[in-house]
Amino acid sequence: MAIYREKDVFERRNAANEAKKALLERFKAKPAADDPAVLARQAERKAILAAREIREAEKARLKQEKLAREAVEKAEREAAAEAARIAAEEAAQAEA
Repeated sequence: MAIYREKDVFERRNAANEAKKALLERFKAKPAADDPAVLARQAERKAILAAREIREAEKARLKQEKLAREAVEKAEREAAAEAARIAAEEAAQAEA
């Protein structure tokens, strides 16, 4: 049966230092700005942003069309209600 042994302070400190070194090496190995992979990611991001702007513009256009259509429908309803009210008044006056 194996006995569990906790790491002492020195082992934990060494492990932390190794992790820091590995992180630093990974940062230093960062590809240059003219690397094809970096350029491809930048182009992909630009394409995504352009597509997002197009979608937002389309959404805004559709919203404006909807608001205009609702305004026209409201005006038509109000005109129909006013015409019905006038017709009812004229009918009431004709009976009197």
